Amino acid sequence: MASAASISQIQYPPTCTTSTTTATRKALNIFNTKRDDGSSKILHFLHSCSSSSSSSSFPVNLKSSSSNPTRLRPLQDSIQSNFMENIENSVDFHIPTCEQEQIFHQRVENTETCADLVIPRSENSTNHQLMCLEPRRRIFVQDPPWFSSIFLKGLYKRIKLQEYREMKKRKFNLLRRRQVKQETEAWERMVDEYKELEAKMIEKRLAPNLPHIKGLFLGWFGPLREAIEREQKMQRTKKQKAAYAPHIELLPADKVAVIVMHKMMGLVMAGHEDRCVQVVQAAVHIGMAIEQEIRIHSFLEKTKNYKRKKIIADTEEVLSKEKELLRKRVNSLIKSKRVMEAQKLLKNEETKPWGRDTQAKLGSRLVELLIETAYVQHPVNPADYSPPDVRPAFRHRFKTILKHPGQKTTKRYGVVECDPLVLAGLDRSAKHMLIPYVPMLVPPKKWKGYNKGGYLFLPSYVMRTHGSRKQQEALKSVTGNCMKKVFEALDTLGSTKWRVNKQVLSVLESIWVSGGNIAGLVDRNDVPIPEKPLSEDMTEVQKWKWSVRKAKKINQERHSQRCDTELKLSVARRMKDEEGFYYPHNLDFRGRAYPMHPHLNHLSSDVCRGVLEFAEGRPLGKSGLRWLKIHLANLFSGGVEKLSHDGRLAFVENHLYEIFDSAENPINGSRWWLTAEDPFQCLAACINLSEALKSSSPHSVISHLPIHQLEAAAVNLVAGEKPADVYSEIAVRVHEIMKRDSNKDPSKHPQALLAKILIDQVDRKLVKQTVMTSVYGVTFVGAREQIKRRLEEKGHITDDRQLFAAACYAAKVTLTALGEIFEAARSIMGWLGDCAKVIASENQPVRWTTPLGLPVVQPYCKNERHLIRTSLQVLALQREGKSVEIRKQRTAFPPNFVHSLDGSHMMMTAVACRDAGLHFAGVHDSFWTHACDVDEMNQILRKKFVELYNMPILENLLESFQTSYPTLSFPPLPERGNFDLEEVLESPYFFN
Repeated sequence: MASAASISQIQYPPTCTTSTTTATRKALNIFNTKRDDGSSKILHFLHSCSSSSSSSSFPVNLKSSSSNPTRLRPLQDSIQSNFMENIENSVDFHIPTCEQEQIFHQRVENTETCADLVIPRSENSTNHQLMCLEPRRRIFVQDPPWFSSIFLKGLYKRIKLQEYREMKKRKFNLLRRRQVKQETEAWERMVDEYKELEAKMIEKRLAPNLPHIKGLFLGWFGPLREAIEREQKMQRTKKQKAAYAPHIELLPADKVAVIVMHKMMGLVMAGHEDRCVQVVQAAVHIGMAIEQEIRIHSFLEKTKNYKRKKIIADTEEVLSKEKELLRKRVNSLIKSKRVMEAQKLLKNEETKPWGRDTQAKLGSRLVELLIETAYVQHPVNPADYSPPDVRPAFRHRFKTILKHPGQKTTKRYGVVECDPLVLAGLDRSAKHMLIPYVPMLVPPKKWKGYNKGGYLFLPSYVMRTHGSRKQQEALKSVTGNCMKKVFEALDTLGSTKWRVNKQVLSVLESIWVSGGNIAGLVDRNDVPIPEKPLSEDMTEVQKWKWSVRKAKKINQERHSQRCDTELKLSVARRMKDEEGFYYPHNLDFRGRAYPMHPHLNHLSSDVCRGVLEFAEGRPLGKSGLRWLKIHLANLFSGGVEKLSHDGRLAFVENHLYEIFDSAENPINGSRWWLTAEDPFQCLAACINLSEALKSSSPHSVISHLPIHQLEAAAVNLVAGEKPADVYSEIAVRVHEIMKRDSNKDPSKHPQALLAKILIDQVDRKLVKQTVMTSVYGVTFVGAREQIKRRLEEKGHITDDRQLFAAACYAAKVTLTALGEIFEAARSIMGWLGDCAKVIASENQPVRWTTPLGLPVVQPYCKNERHLIRTSLQVLALQREGKSVEIRKQRTAFPPNFVHSLDGSHMMMTAVACRDAGLHFAGVHDSFWTHACDVDEMNQILRKKFVELYNMPILENLLESFQTSYPTLSFPPLPERGNFDLEEVLESPYFFN
């Protein structure tokens, strides 16, 4: 092999030319040659053409003089272009002397493989004549020893990267297929399951041992399916068809039966009083579910890749009269070559919603079929030879209730009442209910319009309008560019990947199996119903009736809570083995973001938040370890969260033994974590912190835990040594007022007695919720109910009438104290309410646009009753009327406007955190990220707060009102304060 030193003496004359482009592509040929010593070398062969060839892009520049020796140009298609540049800078190629050429040829002859090169003599060579070398000359360039390892390492990385990308793509496609099946085949899987159970039962002639609710469904499935099939057949042949006839045939009877059973039981589980569900509610819910499934079913039927499992019927047979007319009209348009009109007609027909009337009529008939076919059998006493007690599972009746508590006016409505046996054990088998909107296995579709985004197939809307036509029209009329920032924020929230914390879930399930009633979990047992007293004393009897009513109410609440917990656990168990999942988000009408999945999400209770964590972990780092400790102290609460950061860190350091014990032995240890205000979240933090502190490198421990930063904008705008506590300040003021009232004459001031009862019960917790909601315009009724719940928890007042009176008095005093302390804020609230009153007085809803471009329309209108006759009863449907509710428009506008600003700040922060590479989750005014990223998120959210409120928000609002209603006169803006918003950037407890 020729050495680099020998080749470096060769020079090329300017007359030598290069090969064609094809030769250029072969200029760099890499291969391994085995040596005697077993090492592997990589050789580069330089191949040129004959001297008569035209010039090309061959990488060796042959047009050079003796004064400027020719150098190698980098190969344009070379993988290792950097290496070629190094060759340029280190090796010069010169024309060889005669002796050098002979030495060179001797070395070349010893090689086995080579490339050809014609070498003419240099023009300025005076000592030598052009030598007639061999017609085909061969030159070898040996790689440096380090080139092989560098090239192979780079090639290996590229191969691995490509393999990783292909694997990731395959994995994503697999998850996407699962997601599509999850959204489109859920009901079909249920149908197959019941058919299989039915076949086993017939084969073995024995009812299988099933959970309570599945046993009920299996017994109802067959008869209900047959009844629906008969109804479909009758509507197909009947001359006078029912209004729902075109729709009841669009799905197989077995799928319709499953949907009806699950939707009805879902409403029963929601905790309606007296085991009753309103007929109108059941009918509309079932009708909506049928319509939704028909749309998915129809879409899949038209998709080429969809494998049809059965042929329901010939298309011509199921077409209604209206469908037949539509078909003829389309054919006519096509024949007359008006294809565009035909396509538009079909599109409008396909996307046109049914409407509440159609949904209610179909749903009502299906409810009626369920009532006629569903039965339950009460347990049989072996000693009793009487026939089995078989009863209808549901019955239809009418119920009369008071329209408003304390008034004599009543209203009468139809209900579906279920047998007590249906409810027995229902809360223990709720996990077997079908939940359609579960978390997604792949990122949600990006939002691009009112109904374009979110789930892949399930109906998804960017806003929960609750049937408000005005709000829907406002959203549809806005272009996508105007709401680009809103869509971007929702996409950011939906792209956050979550997973189940298996350790916390295991502890949760263990406590739940043991009966609950700790860590915020509901008691799985009912309270006993008091027995009727033997005495005939009316006072005793009345007291017994009150206690029975109270016990039943508690049991109804517990039943509802148990069902809710079971549903949360069901989703957690389903998702616990997934690598990760996502929550599509949409908005309420005020612009606050919510996950579309209703059960297990991070906006829910402590149970859900403790079970959820980020799927991607990040090393804690020094700052992350500090924030993890502060986070744990915040979750423990009990006043600890009001200490300075150093005080919270000291609290954690003083309780390390309890933290380690909670992490290692949460069930059988000292269970310190159960004393926290948010026990399951506290347990998750204990586990993470324990792992870090026991590690040899705490800062490098991976953390998946979301760390919360909660807004405290009302009182912590300016930097201080510790966070201000407005709740304690209000509680002190309430105590002062009550102390003053307690010294008054009870005969002249009846509240004096109430003040004496309450004076020792006033604390921070009593007033906290009312203070929190005051900025959102809490009403007296709302404050009364909040304080009443807190007094019930204390348990010092047992008489219901006295409890109500005490709550009324405490609410009045609390609102008075708030007015004294937050005078400036209440003046702005008053101005907003006055503006709303001006607009609503003209029978117009209050409208505004958020700083991010979201149009908001307050939906408070007087509902109009719309009567429709169904096969079961006459239903009174409520729909949006033409008259607005002036009082509601006025009182609701201040809190709704503030909520819309909160939502804007959260969405601005979400997008900025995404751009900074942070993972982000938001719960209205609580922002979450990894522990290591809290400091960066804190800077971002403060900057976005300043950016938002530096805008002339109230001025813009007034201008929009004056533009929209030029004939109306609005009150002048309230005086602005002189607070410097930039101070927020330096306030450590603004969010903490």
